[in-house]
Amino acid sequence: MSEGSGENRLQARTRSIVGPVASKLWTINRVDYDRLPVDGPAILCSNHISFLDSAFLMLTVSRNISFVGKAEYMDSWKTKFIFPAMGMIPIDRSGGSKSQAALDASAQVLKRGELFGIFPEGTRSRDGTLYKARTGAARLAMKIGCPIFPVGIVGTDIIQPCDAKFPKLLKECTITVGRPIRPERYAGRGAEHLAWRSMMDEVMFEIREMTGQTYRNVYAGEAETEVAKTSNVADVAEEHDPTGERLLVGVG
Repeated sequence: MSEGSGENRLQARTRSIVGPVASKLWTINRVDYDRLPVDGPAILCSNHISFLDSAFLMLTVSRNISFVGKAEYMDSWKTKFIFPAMGMIPIDRSGGSKSQAALDASAQVLKRGELFGIFPEGTRSRDGTLYKARTGAARLAMKIGCPIFPVGIVGTDIIQPCDAKFPKLLKECTITVGRPIRPERYAGRGAEHLAWRSMMDEVMFEIREMTGQTYRNVYAGEAETEVAKTSNVADVAEEHDPTGERLLVGVG
């Protein structure tokens, strides 16, 4: 969709007005943004440490981004109109067919040649840990044939921690865009669900490299009694393809 029309028609206008204001209120460092394509479909997969993460991405990326957001935002008069106008696709996090509907809507965004953003952990990390990714982004990438760009965000949890109602001013954060991870590298590499898992494990590995977060091989929100597998660079199984590109082998 063009920047001045469609469901997220408000986003481009907001970026042009609010972007310069935000740059006065906070220092938002942008690293390797030139990796993002100037046109065509792509998925941005980011870690999620603050309510501001999607807002800062929308304000700093030059193209409109449609994001998945929790369906509960549609229950509040404060957000039920403005969030969809900004490009939010509501998702029911109970899973099953309700989540599938959001993935179908996301696929339509990508088929139109646009950017789609998702937080693969499924929710904000309240302890700063990086958690295991859901595989929806990989499913979309393989279905559409578009790349996933890992995005690492650092510092937004200082600007607005999870339980804070308002952001702190004059703080600093950094948003880094990683190298593209292309679905064709995983095509034909065994069972489809294992390819999805391997692709998302690589995404989370790249995010961990950019943010320095500790990785736990459990889904965010799982019972604390479940044994978590803590991983660092040395713990992750790796392999290399003939081109020398790093491939992350699924660990879960």
